[in-house]
Amino acid sequence: MPREVREVVFVDGVRTPFGKAGGMYAETRADDLVIRCIRELMRRNPQLPPERVDEVAIAATTQTGDQGLTIGRTAALLSGLPKTVPGYAIDRMCAGAMTAVTNVAGGIAMGAYDVAIAGGVEHMGRHPMGEGVDPNPRILAEKLVDPSALVMGSTAENLHDRLPHITKERADRYGLNSQIKTAKAYADGKLQPDLVPVALRSAEQGWGLATADEAPRETSLEKLATLKTPFRPHGRVTAGNAAGLNDGATAALLADEATARELGLPVAMRLVSYGFVGVEPEVMGYGPIPSTEKALAKAGLTIGDIGLFELNEAFAVQVLAFLDHYGIADDDPRVNPWGGAIAIGHPLASSGVRLMTQLARHFAEHPEVRYGLTAMCIGIGMGGTVIWENPNWEGAAK
Repeated sequence: MPREVREVVFVDGVRTPFGKAGGMYAETRADDLVIRCIRELMRRNPQLPPERVDEVAIAATTQTGDQGLTIGRTAALLSGLPKTVPGYAIDRMCAGAMTAVTNVAGGIAMGAYDVAIAGGVEHMGRHPMGEGVDPNPRILAEKLVDPSALVMGSTAENLHDRLPHITKERADRYGLNSQIKTAKAYADGKLQPDLVPVALRSAEQGWGLATADEAPRETSLEKLATLKTPFRPHGRVTAGNAAGLNDGATAALLADEATARELGLPVAMRLVSYGFVGVEPEVMGYGPIPSTEKALAKAGLTIGDIGLFELNEAFAVQVLAFLDHYGIADDDPRVNPWGGAIAIGHPLASSGVRLMTQLARHFAEHPEVRYGLTAMCIGIGMGGTVIWENPNWEGAAK
């Protein structure tokens, strides 16, 4: 029988402060980070009966140890949700949480779920990228990809090769601006409302409390120019113009719009469309360009309709390639207004929901903007983009 497609809304999102890999979360379990996020979502939305949660989808890139055992289900149980609430795990590398959101959104749209939780976690201190991986030798032997495709920093150097006008100096300047914007966002109290404090335990230092991201730092163009290029001698990718290795978790609450209204849940964003694409793995940073073209086409929109952008800063060159393609200035105020992953960090599978949570905050502050997007490049040559509508758009009342 014919089905009515329902509106999917982003209700709320939270995250832990992001730590440096092996830093403040060195003695904290990965699953405890995402459990903390799920509990905070439920605490912040007491009007939601726990039994009304229909699904918990949690992403992790390295699904072993404390990130294994179908983490969506175990995290749901440990967070105190009823045993009747199912859960599952997802892996799409950097876009794990983004894919968790789009997966449950599809279920909501067709009526399988009314309310769902989606998020991601990555403890890169405990589980370095590539841990336990055994790539099929035919991938390289049959030259399906260049060996550099398996090293994300090398793919960024490859992108620099293809786009020589994106110089190291320009990438460094972008990285510096990310740090400056994040520092200002903290000073203005913009990031703190969605950070979940996490209790820390250290055998040497005792107990502590994580309340802010560990990675942001003060720097300058002069300092950035001196950093090593670990992926290539005399290269262009450094620790100053790329995201670091990080630990952290995110979680978001999504719902059918009618259900959200029924339960009195806030509507922070309305999902419009999304697109995932594959690109040459050797230049995976190019991925957000065609994924955005795909998402825009499905929505019947153009880049000119987008008033706010949250782009994951895996590498500065990847963001700059996107901006150049769409004719957007490096310092356009619509792009990553509070900085991005170069300053805040990128715990792989968790980052997609961080982008969405920040976009939701921007929407609340900018009723003149109707549409925004979240986009990211994805390892092994992919890109992902999700387009959202601002429910606060002032034009809706006209």
